Amino acid sequence: MSIFHERRDELEKHEFMMGTARGRLAVALDTLTDALILVGQHGVYCISNRNPSKPALDLQTVTSEINGAKELIQSVMEELRQAREKELGEQSSS
Repeated sequence: MSIFHERRDELEKHEFMMGTARGRLAVALDTLTDALILVGQHGVYCISNRNPSKPALDLQTVTSEINGAKELIQSVMEELRQAREKELGEQSSS
């Protein structure tokens, strides 16, 4: 099933509030956060043999990659926000 169908209500709400691009990025962040939660829950049962206080190495990698993806999305959202503010500022000074 498509993410556009699964999260239709959430997409509509965020796209209305933030615009299409930023709204979709916001839902992508929510989806990645949900994935982090699931990986974290799984990590409770899959502990590292070398260090029992940490999750298995593959789960650490997945968590790191998801966090990296979230950072990238957040940086794009910030750039879009700044571009929008700049555009609005230029329009108001004209």
